[in-house]
Amino acid sequence: MIEVMVTETAAGSSKGSTSGKDGKPGFVGGIVLFVRQVIAELKKVVTPTRQELLRYTIVVMIFVLIMMAIVSILDFAFGLGAQWVFGSGSAGS
Repeated sequence: MIEVMVTETAAGSSKGSTSGKDGKPGFVGGIVLFVRQVIAELKKVVTPTRQELLRYTIVVMIFVLIMMAIVSILDFAFGLGAQWVFGSGSAGS
C-alpha cells in the first residue's frame, strides 16, 4: 500500500471530508483535497516586480546564448571529426 504524506495546509483543509472506514478520503474526497491543496499553493505565489522580471529575463537570455555557443562549437568540432574520420564524401570521381 502506498502511503502519502500530507502537508500542514492539506491536513487542516481536509478535516471533515473523509469518507471511509479507515479515515482515508474517497475518490471525490481525494479530488476535493487536491483542489484545496492547489489553491493553497497558488495563494503562496508571489508576482515578481518589474525589476526582478527584467533581471530574470536578462539572465535567461545570457544563459541561452552561452548554451547556443557551446552547442555550436561542439557541432562544428564533431562535424570536423566526422569529416576527418569518414573523408569529404567525394570518392575521386
